[in-house]
Amino acid sequence: MPPKGPKIIYPSYFDSRLSRSRGRRVPRKLAVRKPSLQDIERALSGLSLQYEVEREKHRPSRWYRMEGRIKVWYQGSKEQLLKEIGRRLRAGKDENTG
Repeated sequence: MPPKGPKIIYPSYFDSRLSRSRGRRVPRKLAVRKPSLQDIERALSGLSLQYEVEREKHRPSRWYRMEGRIKVWYQGSKEQLLKEIGRRLRAGKDENTG
C-alpha cells in the first residue's frame, strides 16, 4: 500500500491546560503545559521521523492563535504517533523541571 500523506500535528494536541473537548488529543498524563513547536521538533528528532515545520499556520478550531503546525510522515496511526510524541514531551519536561 502506498504511503498516505503527512499527519498534521498542532501543539495544542499536547496542552495539559486544554480539555479533550477543547482540543487536547492525548491523555492528560502525556500532556504538558504550553508545548511549543520546538518541543515537538525535539521529540520528532528523537524518533528519526521526516517532518516539516509550518510556523505561520493555525489550527482551524483555534484560528485566533497562530501556534504553527508540523507535518509528519509516519506509517502508523495518528493516535500512535501522538502518544509517542506525548511520552517524549513529558520525559523532556520532567528532565527540565527536576
